[in-house]
Amino acid sequence: MSGEILINVTFDEVRVGLLESGQLVELYVERKEDASHVGNIYKGRIVKVLPGMQSAFVDIGLEKAAFLYVADIKADVESYAPFLEDEDESIQIPIKKGRGDIPIEDLVREGQELLVQVAKDPLGTKGARVTSYVTLPGRYLVLMPGLEHVGISRRITDEEERERLKGIVERIRPKGYGLIIRTASEGADEEELVQDLEFLMLLWKNIQEKKERVSAPHLLYSDLDLVIRSVRDLMSHDVERVVIDSPEEYKRIKEFVNSYFQKLSDKIELYEGQEPLFDAFGVELDISRAMGRKVWLKSGGYIVIDQTEAMTVIDVNTGKYVGKENLEETILKTNLEAVKEIAYQIRLRNLGGIIIIDFIDMEFPEHREKVFTAFKEAMKKDKAKNTIYNISELGLVQMTRKRVRESLGRTLCDPCPYCEGKGFVLSPRTVCFEIFRKIERLTAPKRTKVIITAHPEVAELLSDEQRHAVEEIEAQKGIEIIVKEDTNMHQENYNITVL
Repeated sequence: MSGEILINVTFDEVRVGLLESGQLVELYVERKEDASHVGNIYKGRIVKVLPGMQSAFVDIGLEKAAFLYVADIKADVESYAPFLEDEDESIQIPIKKGRGDIPIEDLVREGQELLVQVAKDPLGTKGARVTSYVTLPGRYLVLMPGLEHVGISRRITDEEERERLKGIVERIRPKGYGLIIRTASEGADEEELVQDLEFLMLLWKNIQEKKERVSAPHLLYSDLDLVIRSVRDLMSHDVERVVIDSPEEYKRIKEFVNSYFQKLSDKIELYEGQEPLFDAFGVELDISRAMGRKVWLKSGGYIVIDQTEAMTVIDVNTGKYVGKENLEETILKTNLEAVKEIAYQIRLRNLGGIIIIDFIDMEFPEHREKVFTAFKEAMKKDKAKNTIYNISELGLVQMTRKRVRESLGRTLCDPCPYCEGKGFVLSPRTVCFEIFRKIERLTAPKRTKVIITAHPEVAELLSDEQRHAVEEIEAQKGIEIIVKEDTNMHQENYNITVL
């Protein structure tokens, strides 16, 4: 399966799309003001210990105190999984029992300073989740200080290659450190693995030295930004190229890969087409579909996706599809078609937590088994850890999927003020970037006036916080942009008038 990575850089926003056979399957969005904290390492201070919940709150300098659960400070290695979002189901690590019976009040105390790493970003009203076990991911290896172990990705299936890699890593592993061999290591030689390890060891040394010089709360290490992280974590043997539309970021990626991963250098391409990158590859249409509540199937059936605070519910309907044979065959064909789309939408939207899928009721047990088997097979492409339970008599499938970051909908949308939070609308910031992309597509002559009429919150952002972006577009296209507000306009709506 051929793959591509598209990187779209627009002012303060970066979007990274992973394509498989030309179709968008994963989308990552990072904005300067709300970049991810996952992987960041802090010197924190315990501000409250909660024996009843076997947890503690840690001040790491963010708006909300971070959450530290007792399982994240006892001597097991489950804590390492959250940092390997692309490896959750692929790492083989034996679990140690450690200090599982020791209560949290005997492990930490209020006022205590300790080194922690963010495992999950703040989600909704919850603060970040942290662990006292640190992992440093590189391109080929993951360094785990304090753990004597070598693990390997299950996605490396060739036994001869697994033995070769494990042999190399056992030889180069420093005493007192554990290493995980990532999927990207397949085919790497010893020199590349050693170079990756030396980089990680130097990184860990710098973190330790900085820890001794500063007081809590303090950021000791910030993980790579999305542009560089996408090359480090998403590049695999299936990915044929990385296409980026920013000359500055292209140069930065080339310098990064030439310093650490020279074999990848030829796969990095600068996009210089006139049409916006995501439009040229048809990605904007996939993103729009991922924002909708209803997704139509080719047959005329459709699925409805409702995301709540506690769970996501997906409903399958025959819609316009009436079939050519009997009712049971129509239902089976609709459910089987829905299976592929549901698995795709779960991955694209990054839906996590509890997911309930309501397939159309099937009378025959063999039909239910066929749909369930097809769904499990379709979900094998998903990198995130998931557990799927047998289809019930009511045609319901219950599943859980690991949630490390916000879903795509919650990243790009705000709770809708028009329906008291029951739904979502695009945030003013998302509408701003949409307007920028629309104006970039304009072919207006020089010295043309372009009037943007928008909701007051959108207009305020364009005139204030995003004024630098407006001025840059004016300079690039030789036009004058005038921003007007309309209090009667819906937050998602706007008009662009060319005079």
